[in-house]
Amino acid sequence: MSYQYDLFVIGAGSGGVRASRIAASKGYKVAVAEASALGGTCVNIGCVPKKLFVYGSEYGHGFSEAEGFGWSKQDVKFDWPTLRDNKTKEIERLNGIYQNMLNNAGVEIINGFAKFIDAHTVEVNGKTYSAEKILVAVGAKPYIPAIEGADLAVSSNDMFYLDTLPKKALVVGGGYIAVEFAGILNGLGVDTSLAYRGEQVLRGFDQDVRDFASNEYVKSGVDLRLNTDIQSMRLADTDQINGARIVTFKDGHEENFDLILYATGRVPYTDGLNLEAAGIELEKGAIKVNQNFETSAKSVFALGDVINRVQLTPVAIGEAMALIQFWFEGTSQDYDYDNIPTAVFSQPPIGTVGLSEQEAQARGLDFRVYQGEFRAMKHTLSGSTSRCLTKMLVNNENDKVIGCHMVGEYAGEIIQGLGIAIKAGATKADFDATVGVHPSTAEEFVTFSEGSLKKR
Repeated sequence: MSYQYDLFVIGAGSGGVRASRIAASKGYKVAVAEASALGGTCVNIGCVPKKLFVYGSEYGHGFSEAEGFGWSKQDVKFDWPTLRDNKTKEIERLNGIYQNMLNNAGVEIINGFAKFIDAHTVEVNGKTYSAEKILVAVGAKPYIPAIEGADLAVSSNDMFYLDTLPKKALVVGGGYIAVEFAGILNGLGVDTSLAYRGEQVLRGFDQDVRDFASNEYVKSGVDLRLNTDIQSMRLADTDQINGARIVTFKDGHEENFDLILYATGRVPYTDGLNLEAAGIELEKGAIKVNQNFETSAKSVFALGDVINRVQLTPVAIGEAMALIQFWFEGTSQDYDYDNIPTAVFSQPPIGTVGLSEQEAQARGLDFRVYQGEFRAMKHTLSGSTSRCLTKMLVNNENDKVIGCHMVGEYAGEIIQGLGIAIKAGATKADFDATVGVHPSTAEEFVTFSEGSLKKR
């Protein structure tokens, strides 16, 4: 049968762009449909603008710490529109880069929302397109629970374009997006509360990391409220409090906030795709795929956040490259989701790779833990009480390092190098034989001694 395209990609995010661009370079005739801006969540309403906001908010702490180094913070002020609009200009620049990459690769860009007609056909803006292969890479969307007044809350998508910065904000959630935005708002001078219904934020991370980071968030100025849940929200009487939201908590007390951000997770964005027309099965709300990213319809593939394996931009790109290998080399794939370095750009940031202590215990491993915390040299003059945590897990069976975790400045940068070492199978002896960069936080990972062993 003859088709218009060899490959039709739904979604021009990181995974979709990589797959379409490489497929086109190998001779496929490719089209990409995107209903929003090129680059997907990461570029437009995710990691890139969020990191720019993190940079901006860090100055709030930096100015207060600079006096110990001889700098005066007189007449320091923050202008929200400047940060917001400069961020937008940078995102628009990146949108143009993505468009040029696709155009230069010979990929046809179709602006609009695509939905399935059958396993080889999609419809965009009333026009149908056929393809031998179709790739779904539409990502995920924020989840806001259906409580009374939910429409008064905003999601992370909305945070990058606020008209004005609130004076008092409530962030609801305990995952990485919640703690990152709590840090951003706090650093920009907003009276910020973080409410989480669980006993500790950052579920799934190492317990020591969770506890340590939580304490540091509080020290930085975030009002952290654990075991706290929201019952409802409503608008205040605008004659009394202009635009304020009244939050009723499940313990009965009420409080006013200018902004309520719900950061309670993200779910695969399958709405409106008409997947049933193509015979595509879902599993717990995500598109079900095998090791080769094939769906239940053999002509349709899916990757990235919509399959909900690991919701990270570099993972979507890696999955795209694995899929390309399957298509063009015919080799069955087994994408490795172990030992993925991860950073949380909270304040302070977190870096982690490999197993947590709890995961190692659950696997029944015989292992030892090295751990330390200290006050960074910088803060001996800054006056800040901020501290840093470093932690390493070692398998006693073969001396291999199976996990590294850090809370502190530059954690994301440091964990990338440690990720290479763990991926390569480095042992504790290899770490010990490595000369440390002094003075630095990173050297802690090559100087752990018997005195740093954690009692378990």
